[in-house]
Amino acid sequence: PGLGAAASFAVLAGTAVTCTDSTVTGDVGVYPGTAVTQTNCPITGTIHAGDPAAAAAVNDFLSAYDAFALVPCDAVLTGTLAAVTLAPGVYCFDAAATLTGVLTLNGPANGIWTFKIGTSGTGALTGTGFSVVMAGGGQPSNVYWWVAEAATLTDSNFVGTILAGAAITITRGTFTGDAFAKAAVTMT
Repeated sequence: PGLGAAASFAVLAGTAVTCTDSTVTGDVGVYPGTAVTQTNCPITGTIHAGDPAAAAAVNDFLSAYDAFALVPCDAVLTGTLAAVTLAPGVYCFDAAATLTGVLTLNGPANGIWTFKIGTSGTGALTGTGFSVVMAGGGQPSNVYWWVAEAATLTDSNFVGTILAGAAITITRGTFTGDAFAKAAVTMT
């Protein structure tokens, strides 16, 4: 599914964005909330706090979120994904996913990886010391993480676009991609 107006944003939140000791490259949007809090957080891009651009982007994110929910699974995954290599495809976790170690995504530059967490209705994504490595020409911009509930990444080197049904919290580590949340996005 396409991201529409959301595609040009690095961070989108429904309620608030809080950024502490981090760097954001790209536009930041909040709607219907308006709070963007920056503490030692340079943002290379435009901040859209409750404006029409943020409203359009969040509406397109919500449409994409609903569309991703309908994408059928190619395989159901379990475990931490440590030392796993996956080709392009749609991978699902019925409930929560607690991920650690190194996941390698191996495929061509046009390969697309979609991960759906909580396909049975509930489930959060928790990554601790979790790294996603691209191989074979695969691109971080072609990796999507649909999450029924919240996404929490700690000390992780993560890639892809997260579409979260609740909040996103990123603590330390690196994040190459986009963070879209129905609730708040917090980066520390």
